Amino acid sequence: MKPLVRIQLSLMMFLEFFIWGGWFVTLGTFLGTNLEATGAQSAMAFSTQSWGAIIAPFVIGLIADKFFNAERILGVLHLIGAFLMYKMAYAEDFGVFYPYVLGYMIAYMPTLALVNSVAFRQMKNPSKDFGFIRVFGTIGWILAGILISFLGWDSQEGLGEGLLMNTFLMTAVASAFLGIFSFFLPKTPPNKTEENASLMEKTGLSAITLLKNKNFLIFFVSSILICIPLAFYYQNANPFLTEIGMTNATAKQALGQVSEVLFMLLLPVFLLRFGIKKTLLFGMIAWAIRYVLFAYGNADELSFMLLIGIALHGVCYDFFFVSGQIYTDSKAGASNKSAAQGLITLATYGVGMLIGFWVAGQITDNYLVGDLHNWEKIWIYPAGFAVLVFVFFLIAFKNEKIEYKGEKV
Repeated sequence: MKPLVRIQLSLMMFLEFFIWGGWFVTLGTFLGTNLEATGAQSAMAFSTQSWGAIIAPFVIGLIADKFFNAERILGVLHLIGAFLMYKMAYAEDFGVFYPYVLGYMIAYMPTLALVNSVAFRQMKNPSKDFGFIRVFGTIGWILAGILISFLGWDSQEGLGEGLLMNTFLMTAVASAFLGIFSFFLPKTPPNKTEENASLMEKTGLSAITLLKNKNFLIFFVSSILICIPLAFYYQNANPFLTEIGMTNATAKQALGQVSEVLFMLLLPVFLLRFGIKKTLLFGMIAWAIRYVLFAYGNADELSFMLLIGIALHGVCYDFFFVSGQIYTDSKAGASNKSAAQGLITLATYGVGMLIGFWVAGQITDNYLVGDLHNWEKIWIYPAGFAVLVFVFFLIAFKNEKIEYKGEKV
């Protein structure tokens, strides 16, 4: 790969995830402090991610893959996103805010596939080159969180002054820049495989035949169910940390992304040592441990429990979701791999998270006492649910070997 192309793709990934991390982490806090939204309303706002994930394959399948270069549609979507972010910053109530965030997520979620498409098409050896490019996305997410705390937007003083609106303005600028920059990325026209693929293949629905396999069906159902506790973290973690008085909460949450990178490096070791079933189980039980730590930790002498809970993100995400992608790839046939990954994405970030955000919103509202929440009881729910999913998977999923790095694991 040419050095200039490598720099372009790295910057593209950096901005793509700087944008996501720059507003989504603190969204729950913004909704509560700036718009006085209820838990149910917060759930509606967060659920726009799921609606975006469900609609995204149709946007890509019907528009991007047939009529436009990937880099051009990427640019247009981010320019639209910049406008919507600006409008979100100045929304004065939830009724005004919601249509903007829904429109934004419908525009943003397809870009996650588009940046991968642009990157992969420039690589002669994706297995070697993609990791280096993709890590800049994680760096972008981490830097966004550090910047928000460094500027004091998530501090008690900043929240009192409504400064979290600045996260949307910052993201709007970054989105506008990426929108313009995208038109200067390497040309990525539709290839014949994409043009000739059916809509069922592009949306992942053609892989539904994999559900005939009992083990894959158990994994598929477990993937949807584990997204319910996952939704609690996305929706409630930042409001929880800021409400209990943790300083620099958003920057400290970036420890989760640092952990994600570290455990990604350890994942092959675990897969080769323990096999796919135990690795998936490690990921599931980590969610329960994380939420118990959140339930009984505090911002004072037990703050280390909260930091450990945040740092468990690498185990929670990598050991279940990344291992799940590896398992899905092993079960799919040579011609069905992309569709199989699309099916899992649709099930998890679409259906699973949609259910999870609704449940999280209902439970959060149920434990609102005055202006504060009973966080101990709120966090026990996803912890208990994660344990139930763990037990279900432990009993129902039969141990099996898959091909990984030339070995059976």
